[in-house]
Amino acid sequence: MTNDQLISDKIQKIISQLAEYTKKAGFARAVVGLSGGVDSALVAKLGVMAFGKKNVTALILPNEGMNKPQNVQDALDWAKELGIANNTILINPFIEAYEKLPWPSSSLARMNIQARVRMTLLYHYANTHNAIVLGTGNKTELTLGYFTKYGDGATDILPIGDLYKTDVWKMSQELKLPPVIIHKTASAELMHDQTDEAEIGMEYAEIDAILKKFEKGGKPSDEAERKLFERMMVNQHKNSSPPIIRLGN
Repeated sequence: MTNDQLISDKIQKIISQLAEYTKKAGFARAVVGLSGGVDSALVAKLGVMAFGKKNVTALILPNEGMNKPQNVQDALDWAKELGIANNTILINPFIEAYEKLPWPSSSLARMNIQARVRMTLLYHYANTHNAIVLGTGNKTELTLGYFTKYGDGATDILPIGDLYKTDVWKMSQELKLPPVIIHKTASAELMHDQTDEAEIGMEYAEIDAILKKFEKGGKPSDEAERKLFERMMVNQHKNSSPPIIRLGN
């Protein structure tokens, strides 16, 4: 099987499993948070392929002053190109409410509350419209725990959760997503001038190669690999249900 055939096969598997999941769960619609980045753009495209454009809605949820206007515009342009309903809602008023709490917010709290406010809005829409929330996390992020717990990590289903970031780029090219989105520097935009690769400390091509090595049972062989492995271990809780205190019989 050629690489193109392999990608096409993965696309069909994602689409069929999305349709099967929603049918069993009793939902007919889906909502996705569209950021202007490649992950959410690909998920939106796959959602349209699985459910039809009339059954997919995009919420564009910028933090004014933090998110680049071009990313917001790219998200809006992509939603229009897909032909899906979309709403742009500034999350600033929701975030500002947290600054009125009787304790000061830490920098970590300020970052994570952005993702958690977006999650709340997505689920508010989903509950109101009998829809599922399509998550935008990829396998690289999930493996490393590189997401906000109960923020962008909170979702009903992860269409690209078994695709490493480098595979996301390949599938996006196969599905002819806009080059401006595909080639954009990856950033969660939870703080100014942040980029994923700078924060993690290496490029995604290198990260994915190491993670694939770990997936096959390989062990860290240098300091960079050890740091990546430690990040995986420390963040394992993000991919697990909360522990239950067992009391016995």
